Amino acid sequence: MKKVIRARRVDMIIESKKISKKYVKTSYNIKRPFRLEREEKMAVSNLDLEIEKGEFVGFLGSNGAGKTTFLKILSGIMHPSSGTARVMGYVPWERDYNYLRQMAIVMGQKNQLWWDLPAIDSYNLLQAIYEIPDARYKKNLDMMVEVLDMKELLVKRLRNMSLGERMKCELAASFLHDPKVVFLDEPTIGLDIVSSRSIRTFLRLMNEEKKCTFILTSHYIGDIEELCKRVIIITKGEKVYDGTLASLKAKYAPNKRIEIFLQNLDEKKAFAHLSVRDKKIENGRGIIYADKSALGEIAKEVFSRFSLENIIISDADTEEIIRKIFGQK
Repeated sequence: MKKVIRARRVDMIIESKKISKKYVKTSYNIKRPFRLEREEKMAVSNLDLEIEKGEFVGFLGSNGAGKTTFLKILSGIMHPSSGTARVMGYVPWERDYNYLRQMAIVMGQKNQLWWDLPAIDSYNLLQAIYEIPDARYKKNLDMMVEVLDMKELLVKRLRNMSLGERMKCELAASFLHDPKVVFLDEPTIGLDIVSSRSIRTFLRLMNEEKKCTFILTSHYIGDIEELCKRVIIITKGEKVYDGTLASLKAKYAPNKRIEIFLQNLDEKKAFAHLSVRDKKIENGRGIIYADKSALGEIAKEVFSRFSLENIIISDADTEEIIRKIFGQK
């Protein structure tokens, strides 16, 4: 029988096979003071991943699920305990210079710019480190200053900036050398709505115009819904979902969500007497989860009792779905 050999897909830019990371914690027990005890924890367990060039992938998980550990492995900051990975054909933890100059990692609570220097001085240093030609450096810097509206920040010291201003400068620094792959770990953490929107607009532009590949971790579902078509969910270091947001909702929350704004006590009583079982009152709103097959009958009853302008029918909230997945695991 002739053996079939499948050609490797040339557009695959990130691949990992059975990546695991085990931490070992040692401690002394008061009851046994002369005996050192070892405790092992798997931060990442047999994680397989394939990402194509130009994808914008959301990487979700609760605190301690292993998201940041995995990004550190892919960016070369950390070695795995076992498994293999390649990013753009390079083994990340070998820290080949040709790899490092084609990737970037942005961590929301860690600075890569120099604290006491104006942003422009840090950028000039990075130009020298990455050996960026003058014309390309100026073109990239001018574009980011315009898109992120940060002209006045160039001469401002990092230590004197707000969190939102610092994050804009950090992002600009990460794109000066035209990276092909960018790892984003909570880039909008702690930011206000305006700053978050500005950063999302910038990231979408980098993805669409420069075809940059992103892996994004965020606790803000708005970031994921606005930027990512594909999501990967891990819990306790294991992958539990990999697919589109639409498929996620279809699989874990096929029901429709009906919200009714309850304006007074009579409406709350009317809501309580609805024949629907799966209902609750939360923050002055009545919430019903209805199977799509029964949506017509339920909607008919709801519309007969409440004003049309006070009713919203939508898909289940993404954040609720993800909480449900964590709970099941």
